Amino acid sequence: MPELSRFYNIVIKMIYDDQGQHHKPHFHVYYAEYSATFGVDGEMISGYLPTKQFKLVQAWAALHEEELYKAWNNAVRNIPFGKIDPLK
Repeated sequence: MPELSRFYNIVIKMIYDDQGQHHKPHFHVYYAEYSATFGVDGEMISGYLPTKQFKLVQAWAALHEEELYKAWNNAVRNIPFGKIDPLK
């Protein structure tokens, strides 16, 4: 699963051809023992993150929504996508 971004010990990844389970453009988030799936729009679809990390991921997604959609469009076609800048 290719990594999109990493910041504050939060790792964000996107899977190639991953349309089956959530039926919505999304990315996967990992922080310590927690994991969650977020829609590109910042909505948490499944999983759990502590409140602080949840808010950081939502802020990052809001700043990079257009880039996330581009990465998603490439991922569903099995085309490599680049990294997205971390939250600073």
